[in-house]
Amino acid sequence: MRLPVHRMFGSLLAVSLTLEAAVPLWGASAEEVETRLLDAVRILASDEFEGRGVGTAGLVKAQHYLGEQFAALGLNTTIAGGDPFQTFEVIDGAELQSPNSLELRGPAGERIALEMGKDFQVCSFGDAGVFDAPVVFLGYGIESQDPPYNDFADVDVQGKVVIVLRRTPQQGREGGMFDAGPHGTSRHAALRTKVSNAFRHGAAAILFVNDPFTGRHEAARIAEQLREAREAAAQAAQSVAEAGDDPERLPQAREQLALAQRRVEQTERVSREHVADPLMEFGYGGPRSGKSIPILHITQRVCNQLLGGALGTSLEELEAAIDETGRPHSRALTGWRAVGQTSLTVKRVGVANVVGVLEGEGPLKDETILIGAHYDHLGFGGDGSLAPGSHEVHNGADDNASGTAALLELARRFAARPQKPPRRLVFIAFTGEERGLLGSAQYVKEPLFPLESTIAMFNMDMVGRLEDDKLTVFGSGTSPRWPALLEQCAQGKQLQLILKPEGFGPSDHSSFYAREIPVLHLFTGTHNDYHRPTDDWEKINAAGMRRIVDFLEEVVTATAANPERPGYIAIQQHATLTRSGNRPYFGSIPDFSTDTEGYAIQGVAPGSPADLAGLRGGDIIVQLGEEQIGSLDDFDLALRKFSPGQQVTVVVLRGGQRIKLQVVLAAPKS
Repeated sequence: MRLPVHRMFGSLLAVSLTLEAAVPLWGASAEEVETRLLDAVRILASDEFEGRGVGTAGLVKAQHYLGEQFAALGLNTTIAGGDPFQTFEVIDGAELQSPNSLELRGPAGERIALEMGKDFQVCSFGDAGVFDAPVVFLGYGIESQDPPYNDFADVDVQGKVVIVLRRTPQQGREGGMFDAGPHGTSRHAALRTKVSNAFRHGAAAILFVNDPFTGRHEAARIAEQLREAREAAAQAAQSVAEAGDDPERLPQAREQLALAQRRVEQTERVSREHVADPLMEFGYGGPRSGKSIPILHITQRVCNQLLGGALGTSLEELEAAIDETGRPHSRALTGWRAVGQTSLTVKRVGVANVVGVLEGEGPLKDETILIGAHYDHLGFGGDGSLAPGSHEVHNGADDNASGTAALLELARRFAARPQKPPRRLVFIAFTGEERGLLGSAQYVKEPLFPLESTIAMFNMDMVGRLEDDKLTVFGSGTSPRWPALLEQCAQGKQLQLILKPEGFGPSDHSSFYAREIPVLHLFTGTHNDYHRPTDDWEKINAAGMRRIVDFLEEVVTATAANPERPGYIAIQQHATLTRSGNRPYFGSIPDFSTDTEGYAIQGVAPGSPADLAGLRGGDIIVQLGEEQIGSLDDFDLALRKFSPGQQVTVVVLRGGQRIKLQVVLAAPKS
C-alpha cells in the first residue's frame, strides 16, 4: 500500500527557487556549469530547507524541488507509480500515550504510588508494557572485561525490575577505572549500552536513576562560577570608585561594572534554576531500536525510599562504596516489587526517494545503471550532529547538497544528448541516508528495475570540498574494469585519485554492493564542518565539483557503451559502517530500514564469517551464543564477549523459521 506522503507536484516553491529551463550542455562554459552547481547547492542548503532532516517540512520541500528538476530536464518521473517519489515510512521518534504508572510494594504491605512527572518519567527508548516483578539494585548496569567490572556477576536479574545508575563509577577521580580521557565518555556510560546489557540478561524493566556525583559536581561548578562572578563584580565596583571623576577611566570602568553585574545576575539565575536530580524528558535518547523493555527514570528520593526500606542504606552511600572499592554492590531488594505500565508508540513519517529515468535505446536498453546521491541531512541537529546541544539548522552543503547538485548536473548532461544512452540510466536522490542508508535499503527491497539487470551503481556523497585535487573513489576493486577505466577518465582533469577497493562503506552504494552489484563511490573527504551547522554553501569548491562531474560523466558514458557488463568482484575489506574496536569480525551488514525484534541484516561481506556460515540478506539475528538479541546494540555488545577463532551458535529468523548456524569469528578489522 502506498503511503500518504504529500504529493503536490507543482509550483510550491518560492519564486527564488523557480526552475530554469533545461538547456543543452553543449557550449556551456566552465563558469556557467560552476554557477549552476553552486546555485543548486545554495538552494538545497538554504535555511528554507531546514537542514533536510527527516520529519521536517524542508525535507519535503527538497523532495519536490528535485522532482521538478528531474521533470524539467526531460527525465521520466512517472516510474514510481505516476510521480518521481518512491515512498516509504521511517521511525522519527516516539509518542507518549496513556496510561503510565509506577507503584512500589513492600514486604509489610507498603504501597507507594508514584506520580508521573514528579517521581518518575517514561523513557522514549523503552517499549510499552506491563510489569510486576521483584526489584534488584544493579549498580551502573555495566558488564566489562577491560577493566574487569560486572554489575551482573552476583545477582539474578531474569524477570526482575532493575535499578540502574547513570554514568560510571569513580567519575571524580582522574584515571578512574572508566576514565575515557578528556576527549570522550566511556561507552559503558551510554544509556543504550546499559539497556542492552539488562535486556540480554532478561530484565523485565529498568528504573534509571541519576548518579549523585553528577548533581553534586554541577552544583559545585555553578557555586564556583557564582563566587567568581561576584568577586569580579566587586573588583569592577572598586575600579569605578578609584576612577572618581576621571573622564577617561570612568566610562570604561562603569561599562566593566555593568558587564560584571549582568554576569552575576545570569549566574544567580542558573543557580536558582539548577535541579540536582532532573528527570529525563520524554524523547531524550530517541526512540527504541528493535525489541526493548519498559524503561522509566525515577528520582533519587524514590530510589532512597526503596534502598532505605530494603537495605538500610542510600544511593549516596552505595555510590561511595563502589567508588572506594572499585567493585559492584548489586543486591536484590528482598520483599520489594515494582508494579507499573508504560504506554508509548513509535512515531513514523513518510519519506521518499526521488527518481528520474532516462530510457536506453538498442539491444542493451533493458539493463540499468544507477546514479545516486542522498539529499537528506540532519535538520536542526540532534542525533548525528557533532555540535552537541545545537538546535541550529544543519544546512549540509557538502553533506550532501553537493552530491545532489552533481546528480542534477549529470542528469542534465545525459538528457541533453541527441542520442539515448545504450542502457537505461536511473538518477535517484536517496532519503534517510543519515538515519542508516534507509533510502537505498528501501530501493533494493523494492527495486523499480530488476537488480539482476542492474549492472553498476555510482554514488556521490560529499563531493563539494575538493582539496589538493584529491578525489577518493571507493569500490575500485568491485569490478576488474574499474581501475583502468578510472585512471583513463581522470586524465586531463587534474584529479589525483585515491582508489579504495572496498565496496562496503558508510554511504548508499553499500546497499547495492550487498546485492553483488559493482559500485563506485566518490568522496572528497571530511572536514571541520562535517555534521555541524557550519557546513554552508559558501565553502563549496564549485570548480572542483565541475571536474568531478566531468570525470563521472565519462565513467558512466564508457560503462553504458561497453557491450559487456562490468564483472563483479567480492571484496572482504570494508570501510566501517558503524562500530569499530576490539570485537571479533562477524561480517554482517545492518538493515537499518527494518524495525523488527532482533538484528536485521541486508547482506554479508563476501568471504566473511557470516558469509561462510550461510547467513544472508533478510535474516534477523535473534540469538548469539546464549545471548538473546533484540537490536543491533545487543548484537554489538554480545559479540564483544567472544574471541577470534571461537565458534558461536547464531539463531536467525528466515521466512518465519528459526535456523541455527555456526559462525567461526575472525580477527577484528582495522
